[in-house]
Amino acid sequence: MKKKELIIGLIVLAVALLIYWYTGKDTEKEKNRAVVVVYVSEDRVFSEPILKAFEKETGIEVKALYDTEEAKSTGVMNRLIAEKSNPRADVYWANEPIRAEVLKQKGISAPYISPNAEGIPSVFKDSEGYWTGFSARARVLIVHNSVKKKPESIEAYTQSRWKGRSVIANPLFGTTTAHIAALFVYWGEDRADAFMRGMKHNDVTVTTSNGESADFVAEGRYAFALVDSDDAVNRIRQGKPVTMVYPDQKPKQPGCFIVPNAAVLIKNAPHPKEAKRLIDYLLSKETERRLAFADCAQIPLHPGVSVPRELRPIDAIRIMEVDYGKVAKKLMELQPYLKRWTTE
Repeated sequence: MKKKELIIGLIVLAVALLIYWYTGKDTEKEKNRAVVVVYVSEDRVFSEPILKAFEKETGIEVKALYDTEEAKSTGVMNRLIAEKSNPRADVYWANEPIRAEVLKQKGISAPYISPNAEGIPSVFKDSEGYWTGFSARARVLIVHNSVKKKPESIEAYTQSRWKGRSVIANPLFGTTTAHIAALFVYWGEDRADAFMRGMKHNDVTVTTSNGESADFVAEGRYAFALVDSDDAVNRIRQGKPVTMVYPDQKPKQPGCFIVPNAAVLIKNAPHPKEAKRLIDYLLSKETERRLAFADCAQIPLHPGVSVPRELRPIDAIRIMEVDYGKVAKKLMELQPYLKRWTTE
């Protein structure tokens, strides 16, 4: 009996040692696995396939934290600010450069000039390398096809011809906020304020989002709206009776405001080597090509990258030359002004 118990005991011990050996190997393997942590403001439906492809091609595990629609692109940025003294993220994929500038000004990002940034126009890059733009949206007019003489400038918002016929997303949120701040920087306080007052005087309707503005125009309820290019392209692809107009393309006009994504290296990132590889990947021509042909229809900033037929290449657009750092500062200063504008 004692011999039988001894044999059973030895078998149990052997099984336990085997389990420990295997699990120990797995734990060690997991410990040594390369990882990069990225916080993402770009829509998950578009950003996740890019990050999955990076993971597959490099073997580097991607741990991503995505902004929610409710957070309106500020949730992960606020988390980065809160984690400043103990950063957990390596990379921030911002869906516009204004908040990347905010992180620079708060000392949360670190400079990194990727070799893949070469060829991207300097206006879309921080001069010190704290962020680099890629794959942009343009701020365009979406116009109902029943309108024969289409507006060609955002100043149509203040012209009597369009009184009560235009719509714009709430300027307290999203790319509309950045666009208004850019106008204050480009035009100066007096002219930009006159423009905002002119819109109100012309009975502009304020919506909750660019998407809602685009739908109102597609339904024929309004003549035009200022939206992101992906909102316009999506309605065109859905067969809606609308046209996309790049505004202010004539000489001496401000040009079209461009909103690129931005790749940001976080200061004291836990995985700096992997972080730089991910930034290189985001800034590659192939990533820009994929985002151009995805439903987000973003415009590549590298010259020569192919685009779908609904888009113009970046070098065929007269762009608003603006300092995104100044726009970021103005955006924060304008919050009380914009709250009054939306409620008065």
